[in-house]
Amino acid sequence: ECLLGVLSSKTVIYVTHQVEFLPTADLILVMKDGKITQSGKYDELLNIGTDFMELVGAHREALSTLESLDGGKTSNEISTLEEDVNISGTHEEANKEVQNGNANDKGEPKGQIVQEEEREKGKVGFSVYWKYITTAYGGAFVLFILLAQILFQVLQIGSNYWMVWETPISADVKPPVEETTLIEVYVVLAIGSSLCILVIELLLVTVGYKTATILFNKMHLCIFRAPMSFFDSTPSGRILNRASTDQSAVDADIPYKIGAFAFNVIMLLGIIAVMSHVAWQVFIVFVPVIAVSIWYQRYYLPSGRELSRLVGVSRAPIIQHFAETISGTSTIRSFDQQSRFLETNMKLVDGYSRPKFNMAVAIEWLGLRLDILSSITFAFSLIFLISIPPGIINPGIAGLAVTYGLSINAITYTVIWSLCNLENNIISVERILQHTTIPSEPPLVSEEENRPDPSWPAYGKVDIRNLQVRYAPHLPLVLHGLTCTFHGGLKTGIVGRTGSGKSTLMQTLFRLIEPTAGEVIIDRINISTIGLHDLRSRLSIIPQDPTMFEGTVRSNLDPLEEYTDEQIWEALDKCQLGDEVRKKEGRLDSSVSENGENWSMGQRQLVCLGRVLLKKSKILVLDEATASVDTATDNLIQQTLRQHFTDSTVITIAHRITSVLDSDMVLLLSQGLIEEYDSPTTLLEDKSSSFGKLVAEYTMRSNSKF
Repeated sequence: ECLLGVLSSKTVIYVTHQVEFLPTADLILVMKDGKITQSGKYDELLNIGTDFMELVGAHREALSTLESLDGGKTSNEISTLEEDVNISGTHEEANKEVQNGNANDKGEPKGQIVQEEEREKGKVGFSVYWKYITTAYGGAFVLFILLAQILFQVLQIGSNYWMVWETPISADVKPPVEETTLIEVYVVLAIGSSLCILVIELLLVTVGYKTATILFNKMHLCIFRAPMSFFDSTPSGRILNRASTDQSAVDADIPYKIGAFAFNVIMLLGIIAVMSHVAWQVFIVFVPVIAVSIWYQRYYLPSGRELSRLVGVSRAPIIQHFAETISGTSTIRSFDQQSRFLETNMKLVDGYSRPKFNMAVAIEWLGLRLDILSSITFAFSLIFLISIPPGIINPGIAGLAVTYGLSINAITYTVIWSLCNLENNIISVERILQHTTIPSEPPLVSEEENRPDPSWPAYGKVDIRNLQVRYAPHLPLVLHGLTCTFHGGLKTGIVGRTGSGKSTLMQTLFRLIEPTAGEVIIDRINISTIGLHDLRSRLSIIPQDPTMFEGTVRSNLDPLEEYTDEQIWEALDKCQLGDEVRKKEGRLDSSVSENGENWSMGQRQLVCLGRVLLKKSKILVLDEATASVDTATDNLIQQTLRQHFTDSTVITIAHRITSVLDSDMVLLLSQGLIEEYDSPTTLLEDKSSSFGKLVAEYTMRSNSKF
């Protein structure tokens, strides 16, 4: 309707495996091995034969299944049903529109799977610092780092005092100690300081590396063991942001920021000790200045902290959008949408740059005020020391006080600046810790007494009892209390319109989604009571979207290296890929690129078929497995399954009616409820059957030309 009606005035290039749509085409191009082998109208190509006839022949063969189900009687019933479909279909759609309209008018909040990114508010809790410090070695090395820093500061001050006390004021005064002794003691103190620095840096790097590794491994494990609902509700950009930018801060920044803060605090305390010994009067100004500095720091921190969190949150959409743009480049260029995506990217970068710029400005604002305050303190100290009458203070001690006074402003500024910077950076730890508390999937292996027998499932009988499923607690039910039985060794087809709950039912069978209520029982074992590995390793699936991984043909067919080369070749021959693989230079070791890009969609689907042929499970699920292949390949897959899975329970979800017509039973789902469940012949005999109407829709566009 869309192509022939709405788009009738446009040039439509339609790439398809669905042969039933071809009779209405003005020109058909038949392709084989990267070349156009035939072109013309439908009837012309039928008369020429060869390649086109192969495709049409496979489709005719599929349609002939309909005829053979119940002789001519079925065909007559289907033609009657076709008329009913035309009339009732319109009414149903009209009714649905009215119902949807009413539902929307109520203004009920719609369930949303992807939620806003989690962002803490207010002060970073002490627990975040404590967890970070105690992650590696229980925090034992932190004490040694602090002791080494205190010792370093004592040695530094000691060496300065030594030079002041033991150096004569003028050439006339006899030195208290000999020059060699003076230098030797000073060198010993300097070497001691250097060793302290070496110990501090070694311990800091060791603890920082260990902490970063443990946090990453915890996050990595939690993400890999997270339920599917987590990946449905969390864009990949958020995960990548934590695993890259936040992890980078934990790896390279935070250990040194904490070390620098501790070091500066100890240095400040050392300077205060020296100044109080030499000229305690300086504290008349120093104490109020410190108080004002702390007030400034407290004034800055709430804004700086939230800006830092905003920077973290606004980075994820850029990564997500960039990844989506890269993967969809061909589509974006085809629709000439480069400018729109560039504009969106710029908006996201602006959204990230605003808090980033304000964060930089805020820290500079703080730095300027701290610099002014510390300069005032130093100026006062200098004036005070100069104005003291001669003879009251040793000139050497006075010089030491001036030297330390000069650094007090820089150190005070550095302590408060490093504290603020640390608080901004520790938010990365806070964000990583959020991803170490993701609820996990159930255990992979259950306790020994609950583990199923190695031969389970022996029959492949699946009992579904009052099954209710929803994707998230805040979303509505997708399956509303299903109850049915898939008998062992039988082929069951599941059909229904888009959104009827077909794939959800299969996801529940593999426990990708946990039931809200009800249970699934396979051969008298409730699947919720056993480990995920025990369950999933006994079932096989050919998914809707065939997946291949970067590696070799062998690693894609047998990732766990459980089978011999002979068994792998046998499986490849059974799925008609043997000759194709033998042509390749490396044969079983020939390379497979990322996502199997160097294999066609149909070939990838056949590789998935090869996997299940190797595994030989008692229960096999086909989740719209033939959606992306032509009718000939579809027939080949069905034929292989009939031949090699005669004793297995095969559950087929299909949108091609012909894929389920040779099933023993057909289950028709509608809006999460079972509408019909019987053999295809029985359902087609019933004139009011919804399944019959689906078949009629399919044959209506096919029978006219075939």
